[in-house]
Order: sequence, then C-alpha cells, then structure tokens
Amino acid sequence: MSERPQNVAERIYQQLKQDIFDFQLLPGDRFSESEIARRMAASRTPVREALYRLERDGYVQVHFRSGWQVRPFDFRYFENLYDVRILLESEAVRRLCAASERPVLLAPLLQVWRDEQNPAFDDSEAMAVLDEDFHFALVGLAGNQEMAAIHRDVCERLRIIRRLDFTQQGRSEATVREHNALLDGILAGNSDATVSALAQHIELSKNTVRTITLHRIQLAKQQYNINIRPVSGRQP
Repeated sequence: MSERPQNVAERIYQQLKQDIFDFQLLPGDRFSESEIARRMAASRTPVREALYRLERDGYVQVHFRSGWQVRPFDFRYFENLYDVRILLESEAVRRLCAASERPVLLAPLLQVWRDEQNPAFDDSEAMAVLDEDFHFALVGLAGNQEMAAIHRDVCERLRIIRRLDFTQQGRSEATVREHNALLDGILAGNSDATVSALAQHIELSKNTVRTITLHRIQLAKQQYNINIRPVSGRQP
C-alpha cells in the first residue's frame, strides 16, 4: 500500500526539521524542492507542503525564483522568545506561590526531581525532554490553558537551540539543583525570590546554548564535506 500524501508530508517535515536541529542543514543553506523530492523519494506536492509548514514554524524561508533557504540564525529572535518564556513562567510561578493547594499540585514534579537516582539525569537527550516537561508543568499548573498553549509554542520555536543545553558538562547537575530550588521556593510561597531565581535559571540556559550553538555551527561548517549531504548554494 502506498503512503498517504499527508503521511508523506509529515515524514518529510519531521526529517527536515531534524536535519536542521542536527545541523545537517546549516543556517543559510539553500536547496530546491526538486532536491528534497529526490532525497525523500517523494513527489514535489508533499515536499512543498512540508516546506511551507517549516516556513510557518520559522525554520526556513522561500526566495522568489531562487528556491528555499534554512533561516539564518537570528539570536535577537531567540532572545525575544526567551523574554516571552520568562514573562509567562514568572506569572505561572506567582500564581503557584499564591495557591493554597501548591503541595498537591507540585507532588508529581517533586517525585521526579527529588529522585537522585533518576537515570534521566545522566542522559543529555532525556534531560532535555525532562527539563522542557518541568517548565511545561509549571505553566500548566497555573491553570490558564491559553497561557500554557502560547508557552508551548514558544518552547517549540526555541527547541532548535535549547536541546543543546545538556551537551555541556555539568549542566544536568546544575539544572537538577536549580529546579529543586525553584520547587522549594514555590512550596514556601516566596514569590519574588522564586521569580528572580527562575529568571536567572533561564538566562543561564540562554547564554549556554548560544555559546554551544555558535560552536556547533562552526564545527559543522568545517566538517560538512565529510558529514553533511551537499545542498546547492551553501553559504561560505
């Protein structure tokens, strides 16, 4: 049975996004729909659908008569998203600090982050997921579904660089420690101090992933002849 068109488009979307996340496609790389269609063994229709979805998500951009391009890294854009994260999560922390049922609300998070033997703490990819889930939970527990949806969208846009955070030595241990401190602050109802600690926690992550991202891009550019599939018009 042949693959359904919507499934083909989804497969291509996920693969191209992963290629961008893994720096298999570098910021500034240019390519055509025909190239992607050949590589993915698909027709141009699902390729175009996947690419327009990636464009809406902010990963690629289309140029009239000159094909597609992986969106160049704009750290101001990512810093703006981090600012939105801080605003949303700070408000969530304030609401949680004011909630009388906060020990019950935080119980699942406490179970995860108080467990010193949690195997995820020693796995960088698992930690990236666990960290994201922690911040999703903080905003979700605040009780505003629209705020939680906006927060998830912001985090999805940041995932391309946030996932690199735990490749840095010592970041997992620091994150476990900082998350537990945030939980302690919320349990104690210390709103102002916990919001300040949250902002510092997110700022540290932002600065860490910026440094790692720049390094990874430079490394990928140096090694692409061996490790990266060529695309047309690669920028020097």
